[in-house]
Amino acid sequence: FCAKDALSRLFARCGRVQSVDICDKPEPGEKKEKLTSKFFNCKTVKGFQVAYVVFRKPAGVQAAKALSREGPLLISTESHPVKTGISKWIASYAASVVDQEELKAEVDAYMQAYDKKIAEEEAKAAKEEGVPDEEGWVKVTRKGRKPGLPRTEAANLRVLEKEKQKRARKELLNFYAWQHRETKREHIAQLRKKFEEDKQRIALMRAQRKFRPY
Repeated sequence: FCAKDALSRLFARCGRVQSVDICDKPEPGEKKEKLTSKFFNCKTVKGFQVAYVVFRKPAGVQAAKALSREGPLLISTESHPVKTGISKWIASYAASVVDQEELKAEVDAYMQAYDKKIAEEEAKAAKEEGVPDEEGWVKVTRKGRKPGLPRTEAANLRVLEKEKQKRARKELLNFYAWQHRETKREHIAQLRKKFEEDKQRIALMRAQRKFRPY
């Protein structure tokens, strides 16, 4: 219930609030700014949290320390009510519905920045390739076997190569299975042949041992 806007409003009486950061646990030092996304890497924290309120002037810190003498601070008031119960559930559900246009705009902006970064790195690598540094060393960069292909085409080639390897592996396993069945079938045929030969030899031995009184 105690969100950033509520904390900023409560401590505004002490002085102008510059920023409010909510963390899972206390962290030493200044918190580095991170690029946040509305749709990705959104981790919901349950339980108690730690808030850092930063004032524009040092006097705001001194005024905030003296707030304990004035009594408790109210988060929910008539002018700024905090939603609870079913109204809070409805608001949470409405906030969870993704705006497709806004999501597409964020993804497109991210991919444009990523493509620009990759293009700059490739241009820098191509510029430095073959050029010795101050100590005379030449930097060798590793390029793909098929450079210059678009990212989508390269991805398709990787998928096709994986499918080809998977198909070859499956054919090899099928060949081994077929070879195993043929070897087993030949072994069974040899056992049957030997059984018939032994059967005939035993019958011949019994015929030769018939009783002859004269």
